[in-house]
Amino acid sequence: MTITNEQQSTHHHNHADAGSYAPEHSPRLQWAKLAPEVYKAVAALEIASKKGLDPALVELVKLRASQLNHCAFCIDMHSKDAIAAGESVERIVLLGAWEESRHFYTEKELAAIELTEAVTVLTDGFVPDEVYEKAAKHFEERELAQLIAVIATINVWNRFGVTTRMVPGHYTPGMFKS
Repeated sequence: MTITNEQQSTHHHNHADAGSYAPEHSPRLQWAKLAPEVYKAVAALEIASKKGLDPALVELVKLRASQLNHCAFCIDMHSKDAIAAGESVERIVLLGAWEESRHFYTEKELAAIELTEAVTVLTDGFVPDEVYEKAAKHFEERELAQLIAVIATINVWNRFGVTTRMVPGHYTPGMFKS
């Protein structure tokens, strides 16, 4: 996960006056290098959690949780992954205001997004029965179990990313695949 100087100088901004941007912050620490067994375990959890779920739905869920958790690194990553997988820029941009743009998403996607919000922001009163029941109507039990695992896993990644101040802008789709 180390970013090279070349990657730093060639990332994210395509504007002529690049000098007007704020300086890029440094990460607080390289957690994946310092706790490699934890990183490997979360990466394995990531792979296991997605099994049997629609990849487009998974990216929407990861992106919405990352928005709620203010994880810039993961927002950058999952926006790029979603676009690379064929997702529309419009649906990605409107995800932060999904309640006012419901007609861009299927009922199943909306149930997943709503469940994502409830699981991610547990301090808002746990996961309401109506939110869970709506998701249970759209997902078979096994699929729902996997969806909950995806939501929990992105929340793990977000908490590492936010706490260690992982730097957004350098990710390219597929760079972490082995």
